[in-house]
Amino acid sequence: MATGTIAGAAVRSSVDLGVPQVDRPHERLYWVLADCWNVVRRDLLHYRRLPVLILWRLGFPMVSVLLYGFVFGSAMRVPGGGDYREFLMPGMFASTMAFGFMNTATAVVTDTARGVTDRFRSMPMSPSAVCSGRGLADLSVAVAELTILALTALAIGWRSDGGLVDTVAAFGLLLLLRFSLIWVGVWCGLVVPNEEAAGGLYAVVFPLTMISSVFVAPSLMPAWLAPVAAWNPVSSTVQATRELFGNPGAGGGTWVEQHAVLMAVAWPLVITAVFLPLAVRRFQRLSR
Repeated sequence: MATGTIAGAAVRSSVDLGVPQVDRPHERLYWVLADCWNVVRRDLLHYRRLPVLILWRLGFPMVSVLLYGFVFGSAMRVPGGGDYREFLMPGMFASTMAFGFMNTATAVVTDTARGVTDRFRSMPMSPSAVCSGRGLADLSVAVAELTILALTALAIGWRSDGGLVDTVAAFGLLLLLRFSLIWVGVWCGLVVPNEEAAGGLYAVVFPLTMISSVFVAPSLMPAWLAPVAAWNPVSSTVQATRELFGNPGAGGGTWVEQHAVLMAVAWPLVITAVFLPLAVRRFQRLSR
């Protein structure tokens, strides 16, 4: 375990040795942040020791862009006209952020199965620090994924026609979506019994990304399916980023599509408000 966490545990458990324990709010906050940082550092060290994980997580999005952009691109139609690769890229950005929650769930269930989570719980660490540490580590990886994916998109001819502020805002919305889904992944990782069950989450992620505006506009779908796709949280982020990037396919006939930026903020906030407390509560209730 990281030195900082062990030192923090020693100080905070000093009350057991007869040494008065300082419990002022700012000191509690300090130790929560220290615990969180040590969990982040511990999770990121896995990528340095297992570089194949980096190759897989960064290589898969690049291959997906090339596959969908060039193999299927010539057969796809964009409402209102425009280049399909420019239409596709915001969808691929959002899809990569959505699929990332499976990596979170797998990492959490692996730690649980190997006893790492129980070891964290046996120490005087903040439960919120353990969960938030995992979240910040995965968000850091998501920034790297998004950077590599954007560079790949630029290499195949994609451009953002929006201004600098709108472009930065679009990437911010993508990371906000990823941030919210991290807590879904943490909760799922604490609920599912083993790594094999975590792999089954693909059955949830696949329709979440396919029944959306990632690859095709909802207006081109059957009438009964179009509202489902339009109200998909992933679709709101896709539509909002297309609008901010100035790419083809932005907008739509429904209320949720016309207010895509608003919904791209609202959906992640709702998801976070629901699943962040659930993840922390589930962590607290795990059997020792």
